[in-house]
Amino acid sequence: MKGRVVQFRRSRKRIHERHFVLDVDAKSKEEAGKFVGKDVVWESPGGKEIKGKISSAHGNKGMVRAIFEKGLPGQARNDGVEVK
Repeated sequence: MKGRVVQFRRSRKRIHERHFVLDVDAKSKEEAGKFVGKDVVWESPGGKEIKGKISSAHGNKGMVRAIFEKGLPGQARNDGVEVK
């Protein structure tokens, strides 16, 4: 299944480098909860893969939060990810 990187997880003064908000085409918080625990892979244009795991739902509109093993580069925003 495909998803899309929306943004870094951030607060007013801090950006969490390894946490990202993903759009996985869920319509509600309950649907997003079904994705918790699944693995996520982002592939760079050079073929390098960075793996992560969906940790929780984010908000009420079906977004999820994923924690990657290391931070994604800035060009990963609005790019696709593979949800396994």
